[in-house]
Amino acid sequence: MENISLKINGINVSAPAGSTILEAARIAGIKIPTLCFLKEINEIGACRMCIVEVKGARNLVAACVHPINEGMEVLTNTPKIIESRKRTLELILSDHEKKCLSCVRNGKCELQELCQELGVADEDYFEGESNHYDLDTSAAHMIRDNNKCILCRRCSAVCEKVQTVGVIGPNNRGFDTFIGSPFEMGLGDTSCVSCGQCIAACPTGALYEKDFTDDVLAAIADPNKHVLVQTAPAVRAALGEEFGYPMGTDVEGKMAAALRRIGFDKVFDTDFSADLTIMEEAHEFLDRVQNGGVLPIITSCSPGWVKYCEHYYPEQLDHLSSCKSPQQMFGAIAKTYYAEKFNIDPKDIVCVSVMPCTAKKFELGRDDENAAGVPDVDISITTRELARLIRKTGINFRSLPDEDFDEPLGESTGAGVIFGATGGVMEAALRTAVEKLTGEELPSLDFKEVRGTDGIKEASYNVAGMDVKVAVASGLSNAKVIMDKIRNGEADYHFVEIMCCEGGCVNGGGQPQVHADIRNFEDVRAIRAKVLYDNDAAKTIRKSHENPSIKRVYDEYLGEPGSEKAHHILHTTYVKRSIN
Repeated sequence: MENISLKINGINVSAPAGSTILEAARIAGIKIPTLCFLKEINEIGACRMCIVEVKGARNLVAACVHPINEGMEVLTNTPKIIESRKRTLELILSDHEKKCLSCVRNGKCELQELCQELGVADEDYFEGESNHYDLDTSAAHMIRDNNKCILCRRCSAVCEKVQTVGVIGPNNRGFDTFIGSPFEMGLGDTSCVSCGQCIAACPTGALYEKDFTDDVLAAIADPNKHVLVQTAPAVRAALGEEFGYPMGTDVEGKMAAALRRIGFDKVFDTDFSADLTIMEEAHEFLDRVQNGGVLPIITSCSPGWVKYCEHYYPEQLDHLSSCKSPQQMFGAIAKTYYAEKFNIDPKDIVCVSVMPCTAKKFELGRDDENAAGVPDVDISITTRELARLIRKTGINFRSLPDEDFDEPLGESTGAGVIFGATGGVMEAALRTAVEKLTGEELPSLDFKEVRGTDGIKEASYNVAGMDVKVAVASGLSNAKVIMDKIRNGEADYHFVEIMCCEGGCVNGGGQPQVHADIRNFEDVRAIRAKVLYDNDAAKTIRKSHENPSIKRVYDEYLGEPGSEKAHHILHTTYVKRSIN
């Protein structure tokens, strides 16, 4: 691609044709502040924080959308520019609830950071009318506080463009503009899928997950409760970011140690139930192939995706695997097999999950998720909530030794850990399904065609003389493409994996906040996913059906995959929902 030469603050810069001033400045090592900008998602130049001077231009221009030209001369830090940015911040603060100390984003707020950098304090620069909004607590997974909203529209852009749900957006006009749902419905009354990507996109504390850390501590303090915790594969790939580790650091051992010190009776790994999911899902796939069942079978591990399917493709629900998600399978097996094995009343077990996903909070309340007559899982917290819990209980995370998970529900394989990346469920299932179909050991366990962060991946594998066609999609806009093909009879897939969030669970709505400066220019999904694939490669056992603990559960309790008992405990049902 042809490069263009220009000057930024007197420095000669060469950048690819088609670049914006913002992108060219980054190449030169110059930071231009942004608030509303998310690359390829919200490129609207509305907040005016990124304004710069261009020689010959009559007005200041927005660097995030202004293209570079040959010989262009740009200034990014003149007194005029700095004063303009300060004034913009002062105007935002004039209608912003400045309760920073009690805000969940304190210290990680992009607005707060810019105010600190530019020397803008929380004074009343512009006195006059201000808006006040009631909190929207109607959704199971999150709270919306428009008193802290800066109308950047990042949340609504992600909801509309990335997830194709579009249940939030600007209502009214002028000073009365606010971000809300159609007809001012509560978010919980819409067809929101609880993915939390709006929270991940928000630069302030206007959107945040419902926090259940106090409920966790109350359960641990109850002497009559046996409190278990399970932690999803993607959590270990991101939790370290909350404690100053570089992105892409595996903190599995320290995480297990921290959970033990918080006071949980047992510290288990959701990777175990990911292996269990593969046993059931692979069996279900083979049964459908061999007995004329509905194809393609579509994975059901992602609750945001499942809810999306229920709202937007209710006529296609027969394609969904009936398997519960690994979170729910873990709770179900903990309150049946584990409870019986250790003679504990299921009513006295509190099952806590640590998830990269806010939709897991909604999943707890779904029908048919109570194998032992009580909820499979009682409390689900996000990676961010776990970090708060660690701080709240005074644990020095970085000083902890590496510790292992407890048995018998802590043993897992490489197949279980890659569940957290897009394509991981598919690859894990293929490792088991192919060996079951052929009766032969795979020469290589790496199905690289379904790896990577592309939104849609397709592959075909010849297995026992049959061409097995698979597809993988992450992000609901990509899921829509696949589902439309299936609905229109244009697809001949046998097996489809769909994850609600782009890149899979490593990029879930409950993961640590990533500043827009990083999000816009680094592939966060790939960096975190590498942790899981490295973990998989280092495992001695990399196939779910070879997990000794999984074999023991079937031998001692469930019988065979797909048995009546396994189906009662590990499978679920779905409901057709309307679009609101």
